Amino acid sequence: MTWNPHSPSATRKRGGGQSHALGWLAGDQQGSQVLEMARQLMAAQTHVSKALPPALGKACKVARIDRQQLTLAVPSAAHAAKLRQLLPTVMRRLNAAGWNITDALVHVQAHLFAGETIKPERQIQPLDERALASFEQLRDALPQGPLADAVARLLRHHRG
Repeated sequence: MTWNPHSPSATRKRGGGQSHALGWLAGDQQGSQVLEMARQLMAAQTHVSKALPPALGKACKVARIDRQQLTLAVPSAAHAAKLRQLLPTVMRRLNAAGWNITDALVHVQAHLFAGETIKPERQIQPLDERALASFEQLRDALPQGPLADAVARLLRHHRG
């Protein structure tokens, strides 16, 4: 058995606070197995995150627990290299919490950070009269073509 449901970390309030969906899932045999696996993965994630430095703990995800083997996923090879150094610490922490983990694997999954891209806020500085006058001189000096058209569009945009 890889998870001790009687360990302090596994003790949860039952009943009252469950949503209808969780109650329905718990009532179905297959659903209850899925729910139990999700609880196991979340409990393991808590211990793994606490065993690692904060930045690595946020990047590392518990992907699977199969018998006595833990599989961890990280977004890059650099994370994987550091995590492999710290695996004995992670396994000791999990075993101290009631898990029976004898082996651990690390997989690189680059998509882990894909949803966390933060788009910087666009900073717009309007062109002043001096700049616009310079662009008008440039437009007048350019021969007809794509560059002259682009400068004319820029002027229309900022004047209009």
